[in-house]
Amino acid sequence: MVALNNLGKKICIIGLSSGGKSTLAVALGKKLQLNVCHLDQIAHIPGTNWQPRDRELFRKDHAQFLRQNREWIIEGNYSFLMKERFNDATAVIWLDFNVRGSVLRYLLRTLKNSASRPGNLPGATHQLSWTLLKYIIFTAPKNTEKYRKLIQETGMPLLHLTLFSELKKYYKFWDLDKKS
Repeated sequence: MVALNNLGKKICIIGLSSGGKSTLAVALGKKLQLNVCHLDQIAHIPGTNWQPRDRELFRKDHAQFLRQNREWIIEGNYSFLMKERFNDATAVIWLDFNVRGSVLRYLLRTLKNSASRPGNLPGATHQLSWTLLKYIIFTAPKNTEKYRKLIQETGMPLLHLTLFSELKKYYKFWDLDKKS
């Protein structure tokens, strides 16, 4: 088990959709008193049902968050921005769970349709997206090698969790609030 203080104060959390990135980011942010950036919230237009923002505006907001915050937690993938944040990070937590579990958690999450879900887009009224479901099943698994190479290039500490049960053990080990 990796001690929480060994991760530093600039933590990236990556992984499949519905893997628990947002919930973990909020729990860690609360515990460590760090600002949290949910990339989905700056990648999409608030008040829409997940309509993407202009890519360059997203890039600028991402860079601005990095500049304005000396300590942070950023959750989300968006590989075209990974190198920039990995170069500034002290550690990566990779929630690399299986696709079937992520699909099931995604479907359960969409049925709940909770506006208070960590990482939810403010004003979104629909959660189910066939585009995102296809991304989880077909596209995201192909990104595994790309993520691995980016992490190796930066040489930063990596906590690579491949089972959801491992994440639950870390919640207990780090004494995190599961309801964050």
